[in-house]
Amino acid sequence: MLIYKIAGIRGAWIQWFICTLLSLLHGVISETGRALDIMKKYPLIDGHNDLALRLRMYHNNKLSTFNMHNNSKVATDINRLTAGHVGGQVFAAYVMCTAQDKDAVRLTLEQIDVIRRMCTENPQMELVTTAEGMKNSTKIACLISIEGGHSIDSSLAALRMFYQLGVRSMALTHNCNTPWAGSSSSYYKYYQQNNNRLTDFGKAVVNEMNRLGMLVDLSHSSWETARAVLKHSTAPVVFTHSSAYAICNNIRNVPDDQLLLLKENGGLIMVNFYSTFVACSNNTTVSVVADHFDHLKQVIGAESIGIGADFDGAQGFPKGLEDVSKYPALIEELIKRNWTEEELAGVLRLNFLRVFRKVEKVRDDMLHILPSEAEISLSEVNQSCRVKLVHPGRPESSHRNGNAPLMPVKALICFILLLMHSQ
Repeated sequence: MLIYKIAGIRGAWIQWFICTLLSLLHGVISETGRALDIMKKYPLIDGHNDLALRLRMYHNNKLSTFNMHNNSKVATDINRLTAGHVGGQVFAAYVMCTAQDKDAVRLTLEQIDVIRRMCTENPQMELVTTAEGMKNSTKIACLISIEGGHSIDSSLAALRMFYQLGVRSMALTHNCNTPWAGSSSSYYKYYQQNNNRLTDFGKAVVNEMNRLGMLVDLSHSSWETARAVLKHSTAPVVFTHSSAYAICNNIRNVPDDQLLLLKENGGLIMVNFYSTFVACSNNTTVSVVADHFDHLKQVIGAESIGIGADFDGAQGFPKGLEDVSKYPALIEELIKRNWTEEELAGVLRLNFLRVFRKVEKVRDDMLHILPSEAEISLSEVNQSCRVKLVHPGRPESSHRNGNAPLMPVKALICFILLLMHSQ
């Protein structure tokens, strides 16, 4: 009799265990399925990807030698973008800070060229330049950004020409100061200033970006520069690949006071996945990334948040978020934390499209304003690689002091006096 009772208890326990396990599995499957369903309805627009940098590093921009569909050397390829339900990607045209005051403009042109080729030579991708184009694309929509204001060599004309080539976003700095804006990094010693704020010419750059309809990107900007831009810009601004300083106190992240200014500005912070910016260490998980989303939502609301993972721009991403195919893991984690479909739809794409449209609306409201002719003072820039525009064959010093026209007259007078003396 005892044996039957024991068997009955064991049977009941096994039945409870199986039911519990099935319930948990159903929950996991349900959350995974829901994440995929939401991403099918709202394909992700990611704010920052550095695949073009890897093309430069590994293949010298020779696309013919690079397998765009399946490439284990990088974190981004077409097959994995498709698996990750990526519907839009902002690709960065980045050149190193060591090119500042040298050939940064040429190198940036070459990076824009390789992005344009990549996005037009592959039938699964499409180059777009408007919010409407990105919204309506049925392919992987590509938007071009410039990562670092040193790429325009302090020239508003260069900025306008980049716009004509399809650039729709520019980070004011990378890891180096420009003559007109400060970087969050002190690694490079370019243009050290008493403060890292925005100069008058920097304000002219922001104004011209507003007029053109270009997204002003504050990732990599110093906190002083970011605050100045947030107070100055007419259009909403974006942090395309930054995270919450309150969760990880890395200087590249955004503190709460700036987040509140961003909310007031109507802009967007797109969360970076790089482990050092997420957990202030080399090892982290999807859960810690989700902590950033929770904090940002608490401070400024889900409508001010997007995703800018920074794949191929850094080495070392959280376990479970190693490449562009893994975005659904984050959405699944946020579902577990009771994020609604409406909130996730915004984070995935709708928030970015809203901000981009507002930037375009500001542009349309400024159509009556002519292109800016502001120039930076030569005293503010490194002149060693700048040609002084003087008349060919005319002595530079004479041109500068305005006496060049008198030089031939002086020579003629001396010649006549010499003739008179000889007679």
